[in-house]
Amino acid sequence: MNDNELHYLDLLEVGREIQSRRISSQEVTRHMLARIEAVDARLHSYVTVMGPQALEDARRADQEIAQGRHRGALHGVPLALKDLLWTQGVPTTHGMPLNRDYRPAEDASVVRRLREAGAVILGKLQQTEGAFADHHPDVVPPLNPWGEQLWPGASSSGSGVATAAGLCFGALGTDTGGSIRFPSAANGVTGIKPTWGRVSRHGSFELAASLDHIGPMARSAADAGAMLAAIAGADPQDPTASQQAVPDYLATMTRGFTGLRLGLDRQWALDGVDEASRQAVEQALAVAQSLGASLHEIRFPDATQAVLDWPPLCAVETAVAHAQTFPARREAYGPGLAGLIDLGLGLSATDYQRLLLRRADFTGRVRALFAEVDLLLVPATAFAGPTLERMAEFGSDAELFSGMLRYTCPFDLTGSPTITLPAGLTSQGAPVAFQFVAPDFREDLLVRAGWAFQQATSWHRQHPRD
Repeated sequence: MNDNELHYLDLLEVGREIQSRRISSQEVTRHMLARIEAVDARLHSYVTVMGPQALEDARRADQEIAQGRHRGALHGVPLALKDLLWTQGVPTTHGMPLNRDYRPAEDASVVRRLREAGAVILGKLQQTEGAFADHHPDVVPPLNPWGEQLWPGASSSGSGVATAAGLCFGALGTDTGGSIRFPSAANGVTGIKPTWGRVSRHGSFELAASLDHIGPMARSAADAGAMLAAIAGADPQDPTASQQAVPDYLATMTRGFTGLRLGLDRQWALDGVDEASRQAVEQALAVAQSLGASLHEIRFPDATQAVLDWPPLCAVETAVAHAQTFPARREAYGPGLAGLIDLGLGLSATDYQRLLLRRADFTGRVRALFAEVDLLLVPATAFAGPTLERMAEFGSDAELFSGMLRYTCPFDLTGSPTITLPAGLTSQGAPVAFQFVAPDFREDLLVRAGWAFQQATSWHRQHPRD
């Protein structure tokens, strides 16, 4: 196998090579560690590289595979973790220098499940401070491998960059307002935000507990489905994790679009978006219809207030999450995260109750749509491939704020599962994406639709130049 191609193989493909013993997990892991050393000095996607432990994990995987003890599709495959997921004995910072010396005594449930599936953990990936909007002023942010002037996404920035740049075969991210979908779209990778409760949150630093989702970021829908299958399911350590059985996503994905009812609100999805985002949605619709999906024109509930309600809702829960260190350690916080917590601390109980009532109303209206359709088709964001310069105005530009959150935070409020899929490049060479949204706990439909779209297109196989 050509070493120049190895790091860009799909997760499932490299897994088959390892599990059939055509190449060893140790060889693949050494290759990935060497690539991280060579490339990540410029991209800064990793906070901590776990080289010795990764090589030991790979050695164990090779030994088990040689003995016929196969653990599944992830066995021996090198993956990486967002740095808010507890990793036993390894620094876990949550994007905050305040936590630089924190070494958890246990693995997060999702980390433990990846290990049980035989995955090799390469290291911990950079993120924005506290998983909110900005990187801490003392942190060097990751660079988008498609262009240093391009926004790498937030908050799972390192997860998107490392997956796109061939520095891991998949990564875990989290999404509270768009933090799997933003970096997936910005870096041209596939990301699944599962239903809230599908994946245990035990052992993860919170941004906002009722909005936080943990999910996979990978190079394809099939890869993401394999990762989701490994981490999803009930967890006695997290009573909010659903008891619903986890399907075999790979077993049903080849059914594709056949018979699926696709809902599209043309006005909401296409008005006020840039040309690249519009073309991504229209291309997705054309592909889906050509492969057996039927189009159903729908009217999406007005999400204007939901977008406005997301910041204060998030702020209250963030204030709770940081009660032990804020305001006591305020000087250790960057301005963005501190400002969010101040917003939460300043909200009255009656104002918060109004937010909760509006959230419940909006959630009910979105769920009702799925009586008519199987999937919703929406943009990832209104503006594809934003630059760092443009995103510096995120907090002050109302149009930019609304356009970036319009298609992401509503589905954190409802807890609905989504998949973000690469669907083109802008004229400046930046990745473009769109989303499918499914009913609660129907991630199988997302993997089906994503697999079918990616069988008919090749955008997910485009890689940035080193």
